[in-house]
Formats: sequence, structure tokens, C-alpha cells
Amino acid sequence: MKRLSLIFVLVSCLLLMAGGAFAQTTAPLTINATVSAAATLALSTNAINFPNADPDVTASIPANENAVTVTVKARTTGGSNVTLTHRAGGNLTSGTDTIAISNVTWTATGTGFVDGTMSSGANVPAGSWTGPGNRSGTFSYFLANSWDYVVGNYTASSTYTLTAP
Repeated sequence: MKRLSLIFVLVSCLLLMAGGAFAQTTAPLTINATVSAAATLALSTNAINFPNADPDVTASIPANENAVTVTVKARTTGGSNVTLTHRAGGNLTSGTDTIAISNVTWTATGTGFVDGTMSSGANVPAGSWTGPGNRSGTFSYFLANSWDYVVGNYTASSTYTLTAP
């Protein structure tokens, strides 16, 4: 039994000493990742509706869908400008009758988003930021009410454009 214990101790010592004799090597690994420019724009709804209202009671009609969530995602270089603009396709029309699109405005919440008045003649700023990121805000839309509007169901198209170099 003593002899077995002594052999075990000697073998253990030899194994521990031999452990330092094993060779050790390293190998480098290069890690590459490609990140390309990208941008997405999302609105929580693609249509807004203004209900009928008495101009003596309601001077500015809020859209039924208020507030509309706006999400802007941009992957760009650190110092690049990211912009959101709006442009209407024309005035509100019902047959041959029109309501000037400039009677539609929006208020904005959220960092970088700005209030605006719709225009079909020029791009209207709706937000701006520097560098990449995920931004979220809300737009609430209003139609200036007037006794001068001709009865009808009016429509107009409009487009928000996100630009991120």
C-alpha cells in the first residue's frame, strides 16, 4: 500500500513537471464587418381625416388620427446631416373646388422634429439630425376651418422624404 502511494505521488509529480514542457502557440484572427448606409421612415398611419366642424366653434380642426408616430432610422457617417422634409402633391380638391394645402399644418414632438405648414411648391423641413440614430416623435395635424369652403369631400396627396447620405 505504501509502495502504491509512493508510485502515485511520483507519477503525479512527473505529470506536473511535464506540463511545463508542452508547447504553446497562438494564432491571430482578424475580424471584419461591413456597415453600409441605410435609412427608413415609418408613419403610424398613411392617411389622416379631418371631420366636419362649425367654424364658429372650431377654428382649427384636429385630424382624427392625431397624434401620428413618426420613426426615422438612419445609418450614416458621424457628421452627416439627416433631414426629413414634406411636400404636398397639390391643394385639397373636391371636383373643381379646392382648399389651399397651406391650410393644413402640423405640430411636432420629439428631438429634431419641427412644426410645419404644408406646401406643394417647396419641400418643407420636418426634422433634422446629425449622424446615425433611431429617432421617434409625433406629428399632430390641423386644418384651418372656414365658412368659405365649398361643400365636398376633399383629398390631397403628400410625401415625407428622409435624406441620409
